[in-house]
Order: sequence, then C-alpha cells, then structure tokens
Amino acid sequence: MSKKPLRIVFMGTPDFAVGILTNLIANNFMIVGVITAPDKPAGRGKKLRVSAVKEYALSQELPVLQPKNLKNKDFLKELESLKADLQIIVAFRMLPKVVWNMPPNGTFNLHASLLPAYRGAAPINWAIINGEKETGVTTFFIDDKIDTGEILLQEKIAIEQDDSVGTLHDKLMSLGAELVVKTVDLITSENYTTKKQPEIAPTNAPKLFKETCQINWDADAVSIYNKIRGLSPYPVAWSYFISNEETHTIKIYRSHIELTDHDNENGKLISDKKSLKVAVKNGYIYLDEVQLSGKRKMEVKSLLNGYRFSLNAKMSW
Repeated sequence: MSKKPLRIVFMGTPDFAVGILTNLIANNFMIVGVITAPDKPAGRGKKLRVSAVKEYALSQELPVLQPKNLKNKDFLKELESLKADLQIIVAFRMLPKVVWNMPPNGTFNLHASLLPAYRGAAPINWAIINGEKETGVTTFFIDDKIDTGEILLQEKIAIEQDDSVGTLHDKLMSLGAELVVKTVDLITSENYTTKKQPEIAPTNAPKLFKETCQINWDADAVSIYNKIRGLSPYPVAWSYFISNEETHTIKIYRSHIELTDHDNENGKLISDKKSLKVAVKNGYIYLDEVQLSGKRKMEVKSLLNGYRFSLNAKMSW
C-alpha cells in the first residue's frame, strides 16, 4: 500500500530556491503553499519587485504568503490552514519555533555547505574566498539556532580552480534540488535516522557587506584571486585606483594570476594595449572583466581601447 503524499509548504526567496521548488514540482510533490519575502521597492522608480520564488510560484498557480512578521497571528492562522505535513526551507530567514514546530513531520532546511562548515548567510561565497577544494549541500531539521539542527543527508562536490560564485551556485542548486527530493522521499518512508552535527568549531559564513568586498592588495595573489571569484558575479570585489591623479572605483568580475618574483610595489597597475595587471607580493593579478564607475561591465581588452591608465597608476586601499 503506497503512503499518502505529504502536504508540503515551501519557504524561500532567491533564484537558488526556485531551482529546488521547480524540481519538487517536476517530481509531483504536493506543494500546498509558498512563503516568500514581501515585495520590495527597487530601482530609481522604486517600483515594487517580487522575489524570484514568488514569480515562479504564481506561474505555477501556487498559493503565496508574504508575511512581514512571522509571528503575526493572521499569518500563523493562514499557515495552519494549509495543513502542511512538512515544511521545506531554502534561502529564507530564521523561523520562530511556532512556525518550524507546526507540521507533524517537521521542518527541514537545505543549506549550501557541508555543515557544520560555513554556517550563515553566504556559504558559497566564503567557501571560494577561503580557497576550499570541496563543498556540498546539507538537509537538516531546523531547531532554535542557526544551521545547527540534526542532519538528514549530505552530498559533496569539488570546487574547481576556475569556479566563481555564479558557477558554483548553479552546481549546488542542481545538487541541492536532487538532495531535497531524496530527503522528502526519506521522510515519507518514515524509515530514517538523523545525526547530530559534529562538536567542532564551525567555520562561519557571515553576510557580506561592501567593506568586506574591498580588495587588500597587500594579500598574496592566490588569496586575491579567490576573493574575486568568490564575489563574482555578486556582490563583486572592488577597489579604488588612482590614475592621472584622480581616484576612481573599479569592480572586478574575472581575473587570473601569474605567480612570479618582481620588484614592483604592491598595487601598481601595469597596462598595455591588451592586458591590465596589478602587482602583488608574489606575482600579478590580471584583470579580465571589470566595470569602472559610471561605465558598463566589459572585457579589459575593450576597456583599453578607450581608456588609458597613467604610468604611475596604482590601486588604493
């Protein structure tokens, strides 16, 4: 006798969560409601922008709730009326116990790291920034702390030398989508065990701010290269630079490195008609795709067709 399908409430906001929800629907799971962030004003006109999850959920004619306050009595009443057996959380916000404790089969989260490593808001970024060689995805039951609950399943994946946050995000989204399906099947079977997270000092992955993304050109070449790819395409590594006695801002989307000895000062900008590189203490960072303030993002070869850096140009930090 086949088991009755679980009624599932899904909670998430960004594109990463859309990939997971899409796969749940493709596998014919019963999604009875979607919870996502409220619409937010964006752009110069402050037009309301809906979350990626809301846009997709509406295209699938799924009920959508957008609470500002997760403890609001009206929201809790609506949530309870969905009669969910299970809740799935992907890239959402911290839930109060009254929410995560509501369904009889619990609430599990998909996190884009191998917990307890990289607990926090930006696990994909920090794994690359810190030069990790592998990462993965974890499903775990939510408890009253952040990313500390008992683990259901995990899957590993290699971080390639040329991976950026963009490419690794997509790989982990695909891997996570399959892991969530396996996790729901496991919970439906009622034949599973969980394991406590190891009692080790966790690596944290805090939220990224503008100051976090500024490059320190006194760091070594590999660390700078990892930071650039660990912040690309969002929120993007950046630096000030001085050329022709004026200070400008540059965002760096792609780069590559050359490890070599040299006598140049850290931060010195060296350009010719085809390349732009920055001297660091054990080599050079070649800038491949950049954006100057007020300009569009472009390949460095295109930039150098119309912009000339002075002979004494340098990065400032």
